[in-house]
Formats: sequence, structure tokens, C-alpha cells
Amino acid sequence: MPIQFDVDPSVARLAEATAEFVRDVVIPAERECGGSVHDAPHALRETLQKGAREAGVFAPHLPERWGGHGLDLRGQAVVFEAAGYSVLGPLALNCAAPDEGNMHLLEKVATEEQQERYLRPLAAGEYRSCFAMTEPAPGAGADPRALRTTAVRVPGGWRIDGHKWFITGAGGADFAIVMARTEGGPGSPGGATMFLVDAGTPGMRIVRNIDTLDESFFGGHGEIVFENCVVAEEQVLGQVDRGFENAQVRLGPARLTHCMRWLGSARRAQDVALAHAGSREAFGSLLGDLGMVQQMLADSEIDIEASRALIWRTAWELDTGSRAAAQFSSVSKVFVAEAVGRVVDRSVQICGALGISASDAPLARLIREVRPFRIYDGPSETHRFAIARRVVKPYRQPRPAGSAGPAGS
Repeated sequence: MPIQFDVDPSVARLAEATAEFVRDVVIPAERECGGSVHDAPHALRETLQKGAREAGVFAPHLPERWGGHGLDLRGQAVVFEAAGYSVLGPLALNCAAPDEGNMHLLEKVATEEQQERYLRPLAAGEYRSCFAMTEPAPGAGADPRALRTTAVRVPGGWRIDGHKWFITGAGGADFAIVMARTEGGPGSPGGATMFLVDAGTPGMRIVRNIDTLDESFFGGHGEIVFENCVVAEEQVLGQVDRGFENAQVRLGPARLTHCMRWLGSARRAQDVALAHAGSREAFGSLLGDLGMVQQMLADSEIDIEASRALIWRTAWELDTGSRAAAQFSSVSKVFVAEAVGRVVDRSVQICGALGISASDAPLARLIREVRPFRIYDGPSETHRFAIARRVVKPYRQPRPAGSAGPAGS
């Protein structure tokens, strides 16, 4: 099947409407709050989402059944990039992390009753959610098999005990999707189960909102403790002991949608640098006529175009169910996370003092926001490990019987 890069006219129109909405409504709101929404009032989110509905751009990723535009990942790539031009654009369109990934997971894995209870209000923007998997060391992080939070059967349901941290959107979330071990121990490759836990459930306690480099995730990044937290049997999401497998339904596309949104931030940073280079005079000429500045601008343009091409290719692989989708997802995550960082960093350098002035340009804010991208949804090193393992596999030769392992093993 040939790869198609043509943009459907309806998708192009939606992206144009999104870009206009972001420019006219979202960016002014971003400037007013400084892009910091970890502890922002719910009224800000409600106002932005009301504006998105009125502009006809709300929930581009959701099927029409749930009030969305029904875009596949290829269509989402175009619209999410336009939304990501502001750090608050995805929030306004209700396609920000972690809610966007959780909606996809609930649509694919949840029962009809669970969808009505959780997905419908989440899709409408009435609820917020979080995905509680990451734990403090030595618990689950880049290696989910280190999962230490447990869930054991009790009369009528399950008791969850454990410690989670860096749970994006935890503050003010209406429910959490919690990953807990129901079989085996830390290091076991399976035996995890996902649970739907309502806010206010006895035994679930948010300890704090962690102070972080980034500030644009509504509800911040929370630390949660579960102590004798009992949930009913119907709160199991998916099958018992199949949590790791079901989580991949969410994590693969979610890595890519992160790339889409942050590519919009890179495009904005490049636009700021271009405007500055085209108007600022130094050493007898415009900055944009100086060779070293031209090289930085050209390199950023290359990074943006290469990132977009990788995102679109990966979206096609995922949409078509290709077996290569996991590899392309990892490749895109590594390249785009690092390319976006390079683009924003170059833009700061080109703009000089303006670049580091949070009062006069968005670049200082953007460089804080994009740096953690190299860690979120799997650090670059973890994905490189997975990429290399996949490409080496067809060439791996069987080891002779009785041969020694690597030195020190």
C-alpha cells in the first residue's frame, strides 16, 4: 500500500480554523497567564474550551459518537501541530495530555458502562483525568516492569496499595487510571492490571503537586499515595493481568501525539526567530543576512520538516496497523523530541536577550516546556535501546552452547 501524504481538504480547513483560533483567542490567554497553568483556575480551561466549541475545532481526535471530528492519526498530525503553536492550544481543543491518551484508551478498552461513566464526560470536557503508572525509585519509570504498586482481591473488589509520582494532571482530576501489580513482583514482565479510581475514593491521597521545569500541564504533576484503597470489581479496566499489553494501546499513539503538539511549539519558536532575524540590524546588515544566523535558521527548518515527515509516516503506520509502527513510534519520539529542543534553543540564541526575556517573547517559556519532552513517554535512551534491539534482531546469530556471556556477566 503506497504511503499517502496528501492532506484531505476537510482536515486542511480544520487546521486553518485551529490556527486562527489559537492566534486570536489562545495566545492572548497564554500571555495573560504566562503559560503557567499547573494551578490555574478551572474557569480558564472552561473558557478556552467554550471558545474552541464555538470555533468548531473542539475534540478533533474523537469519533463523532463522542462529539469529535473523527480524525485518524494522519489528520490529527496536521491539526495537533496547529493547536500546539500555543502551549495552551491542546488544552483548549481538549486534546492535551493526559486526557487525549486516556480517551483513546477508554474508547478501545473500556466496557460500554465504563465509557458512559468516564469517557463521555471526559470527551465533553466535563471531566479531567490522569494516568498513574510512574513511581518513585526503585519503582516503575522508564522500565514499567519495576512496578511495585499492588492490587489484591478483597470481598467485592480490589485493594490498591502503592506510591505514584509525577502523575500529570493529578491535581483536580475526576478519576485516575491506575496501574497496579496483580501477579508476580517487581521485574516480572506481566501481571499488571489497570483500575479506574474515582477522585475522593478513600485511601487515595494526593501528597503534593511537584514543582517542575514545565508549567503548561493543567493540574500539574502530582504525587499520589494509595493506602488500603478499595475499588469495586467493575473498576477493572481491560483484563486482569493484561495491563502492560493494554497500556500499549495508549502509549504508542500518545508518544506520537506528543510529537505533533510539540512540533507546533518548534514552528512558533522558528517564526519568532525569523521575525527577529528579518528586522534586527547588527554589524551593518540584517541578522538574517549573516551566515551563522542563516545556518541556524536553515538547520531549524530542516529539523521541522524532517520531524513532520517522520510524524506523518508514523501516523500512517499506526493507522494502517503496520507491524513497523512500534519502531517508527520510537524513532519519531527520539528524533522529534531532540529536534524540537534544537529548534527552540537556536531561536533563543538568534534572538539574544529577547530570547531569554519571558516578558517580551515566548521563547524562554518554550525552552522550559520542550526540555522535558526528551524524558516524557520514555527517555531518548530507552527508545534508542528498543530501536537498536529491533534492528539487530534479524542479524543475531545463535550463541554456541556453553559459550561465556559478556565480561562481568
